[in-house]
Formats: sequence, structure tokens, C-alpha cells
Amino acid sequence: MKNWTKGIFAAGIMAAAMFQPASAETIKVGSKNFTEQFILAEMYAAVLENAGITVERKINLGGTLIAHQALVAGEIDLYPEYTGTALASVVKGEMSTDAEKVYTQVKDFYAKQFNLTWLKPSGINNGYVIVVRQETAQANNLKSLSDLAKVSKTLVFGGGAEFPDRADGLPGLKRVYDAEFKEFKQFAKLGLRYDALEQKDIDVANGAATDWQIGSKNLVPLADDKGLFPPYYVAPVVRQDVLKANPKVAELLETVGTHLDNEKMRVLNAKVETDHEEAKDVAVEFLKENGLLPK
Repeated sequence: MKNWTKGIFAAGIMAAAMFQPASAETIKVGSKNFTEQFILAEMYAAVLENAGITVERKINLGGTLIAHQALVAGEIDLYPEYTGTALASVVKGEMSTDAEKVYTQVKDFYAKQFNLTWLKPSGINNGYVIVVRQETAQANNLKSLSDLAKVSKTLVFGGGAEFPDRADGLPGLKRVYDAEFKEFKQFAKLGLRYDALEQKDIDVANGAATDWQIGSKNLVPLADDKGLFPPYYVAPVVRQDVLKANPKVAELLETVGTHLDNEKMRVLNAKVETDHEEAKDVAVEFLKENGLLPK
């Protein structure tokens, strides 16, 4: 994975704290309707406010299309989005496992069609992931899906109702990795899969890469070493007029992304989901710990 964000340092964002926006208008920060989005939006809002920019929060707008429509209409000025989600839901392009190709396709489409700018992606790739218990990984020396395929016929897989038929579900695991499982058990809710893994009712499950349960329940995400799953890198999507009026906004937001990855995002999600901390508090604490806000 090419590191698009290399070379942007925390010092830049601290120096920008003295910046005053070229426009007196408030910047409206939005988010979709789940925990990770709340945290990311609060991070964006906090670094902008620290730079002297007035921010209005419009958190928990709804799903992808609702947030996108709000951005296009100017009801919000920016929000965090995922490359794979944008490609499938907005661009409606052919899915690819090439992260840079997907990013470029989405970025170009948004710029031409909507006058929206995709900033540089963060280190978060919240795509599909296959996980096993730590003891299963150790007993079978599992680090990748290729490793899993060697022992898959002895393991029980748990997944959602659509997973047996999805191109990147069981058929994809068979096609790309030649992986077939002893049994498939269906679970309507994601949380139930993780519970079943913990209780040893299943041995393998599919989830999302930043699910808090992966870290909290000592589960091991297996590397997609042959590129079955499409990329879902998160990046700020911003109205072009806002960036023109406030040139420092891009650097401020992109610097946040250089400090984030899947493992860190799992921890942050867990603080909200299991420790019941407020997303704003979690975001600010993380920014302070990483030198992006003064302590």
C-alpha cells in the first residue's frame, strides 16, 4: 500500500494553530451514523477549532447517500468517507482491489461531478477482514488467508446471510484461495459472530477491519495476501469552495490521518462502544496524545 500521507508531520498542524480562516463563514463538519464516523468528525472539528476556525458539528446525519447529498447541497462542508464505499455507492464504478486506482477514480469523479475534493487517505482501511481466535492462529500458524486455506476444511465459518453468495464472500475465498470450510453458520448481527467466536461455536468469522471486538476479544485479523477484498481507506471529503477560502484546512485534516491506522481505530471505537466514553472526549484525548492539540 503506497503511503500517500508520508511527510506530513504533527508540527505542521501545531504551527497552523495560529491560522485564521480567509472566510469568516463557519465550517460545517458532518458524519455518517456510526461510532467511527463520530470520532473522526470530532477530530476534524477539534483541529479546525484549534486553528481558530469556527465549526458547526452535524454529526450522525445518516447513511452514505444522506451524508453525500448533504455535502453536495452545502448543508455540510466536509465529512469522512471510505474509498470503496464511494466507488460502490456514488461513482457506481467497477470494484477493484488496487487501493490507489480506487482512490484516483473516486477523487477524479467527485472533482468533476460535484466540485468536491478527496484529501489524502488516512492509514485506516476499514474493509472486510477474516478473523480467528488467537489460539486458533497460534495452533495453525495462521497469518494470512493463504495459511487459513490450508486448514479451512477443519474449521467452522460464521458470517452474515449474504456471505455465502457474495463475490467477495465464500465464493471469493474459494476462487482466490481455494478455501472451503467444514460448516457455515449464519448470524444476523455482527456482534453475534464475535460472541460465537469467543464461545468457540465457530472458528472463523468475517467482519470489518476496525471493529472494536477484534482488539478487545484478542482476535487475529488474517492478511488478505492475494487481494480478494476491495480497499476502504478513509479520507476527508471537502467542498472545493471551502478549501479555496481556507487554504490551511487540507493540511490540518490530512495531518490527523497520518496518526491513524486500523489498530488505533479499534482502540478508539472500543472506548466509545465498551467504556461508554463520549466520541468528542475520545477524539480530543487522542489528538492531545499525538501532539495535534495542546495539552
